[in-house]
Amino acid sequence: MPAAEQSLAKDVNPGFMDSSVGRKIVMAVTGIIFFGFVTVHMIGNLQAYLGAEAMNGYAKFLHGMLHGAGIWGFRSVMLAAAVLHVWAAFSLTLSNQAARPQGYRVQQFQAATWSSRTMRWSGVVLLAFIVFHLLHLTTGHAHPTFVAGEAYANFVSGFQSVGVSAFYLVAQLCLGLHLWHGIWSLTQTFGWAHPRYDKLRRAFATVMTVLVVGVNLSFPIAVLAGVIR
Repeated sequence: MPAAEQSLAKDVNPGFMDSSVGRKIVMAVTGIIFFGFVTVHMIGNLQAYLGAEAMNGYAKFLHGMLHGAGIWGFRSVMLAAAVLHVWAAFSLTLSNQAARPQGYRVQQFQAATWSSRTMRWSGVVLLAFIVFHLLHLTTGHAHPTFVAGEAYANFVSGFQSVGVSAFYLVAQLCLGLHLWHGIWSLTQTFGWAHPRYDKLRRAFATVMTVLVVGVNLSFPIAVLAGVIR
């Protein structure tokens, strides 16, 4: 078999998904998708500070993309990414536990120790939050005063519930742990784990985490404080 055909056969080999490297790449790629989503989602939610017209207009734009097909295409991509991300995370955890039953400590680059130990639990909280968030502000099934097409009113009335806001705040802190460790691991997966780049990697992970989580935390606080009303 020619070298080019051998290379192609290797690339499409189902064994790739069974390997530790393959699953880490799946985690990294889907992590990039989620990182892009939370960043864009944060920017979009900033419309709340501009008032009802701005936020409702933004929501209308999203739902009108490609005559409504755009939002469903985006949701399909996010769902597929979520399934792959969760699968890769669980399978890697099980593989690591089987290979190192008493746990292990990474001796090289110890920057993400605490957040890495909490990844599975923060991931569970985030998964529960995503389901609730969709039922709360997308479908309205978990929002007693939900009005279809009124994104701003739903946003404000939703966060006026102290319980909902508290859950949102906890979820954002979990997002921070997940995001910081995810960015750190992502750069390591793609071969940028080197003492020369550690400060840059750490700074990038910290700045992006503080930015995204900080802005997201401001939304329920602003509603409860009456800044957004």
